Amino acid sequence: MTLFEAVLLLVGGGFAGAVNAMAGGGSMLTVPLLVLAGVPGVAANGSNRVGILTSNVSSLMSFRNEGVRVTHNLIPIVAPALVGSLVGSYGVSELIGDESFERIFGLLMIPLILLTVVKPKVRATEQAWPLAVTLGVFFAIGVYAGAIQAGVGLVLLAALSRSGIDLVSANMIKVIFTFCATCIALPVFILQGDVRWVPALVLAVGLSVGGWVGARFAVRGGEKWIRVVMVIAAIALAIRLIVG
Repeated sequence: MTLFEAVLLLVGGGFAGAVNAMAGGGSMLTVPLLVLAGVPGVAANGSNRVGILTSNVSSLMSFRNEGVRVTHNLIPIVAPALVGSLVGSYGVSELIGDESFERIFGLLMIPLILLTVVKPKVRATEQAWPLAVTLGVFFAIGVYAGAIQAGVGLVLLAALSRSGIDLVSANMIKVIFTFCATCIALPVFILQGDVRWVPALVLAVGLSVGGWVGARFAVRGGEKWIRVVMVIAAIALAIRLIVG
């Protein structure tokens, strides 16, 4: 890894970590950045999880320091996520090659970018789903988190809008969900040999710092300015992955 690639991952990781803490979608940036740094597609997907894990720990600590507490029952959300993440991470490691993954990821970024522009609203007046529906929805999101992960925070906010949870609490629940899913997915990628540790750790430093800062912005409502830059960067990286 060159000095330029290290700086790219460090700075890009910091920006993406802030995005992840505030709404989600940072992996739309970090996975393509890892590919640009010479990491093959599936390994970039696995290596990204190291930074996601450390970033979520940093974000949780920052939320806690800001006085945010979650009083909702998280078992129907987290439990299916753990099972789904195991299924998704094992499936993507076994069934998809590097070039195919890169193009799939690039194409998938298009609807995720649209979801970033039209941000899901969390409304406390929404009626919650029945338990069976909740388990099924968060299992499906867990499968996606284990396989791809990018944009899972955006999808989670859309799902949590049906649970009567305020935006700050929903952001913290999103971080908890992603942390738990990553704890299951990362060992699968490690056992499959799909983690490149040097770029993964450099990216993790940036993500952790960005996650800490982003959580503070999320609590204080300072997230709007970062969204335009993220969308522009994500479009450019999506084109890079699709074209090859």
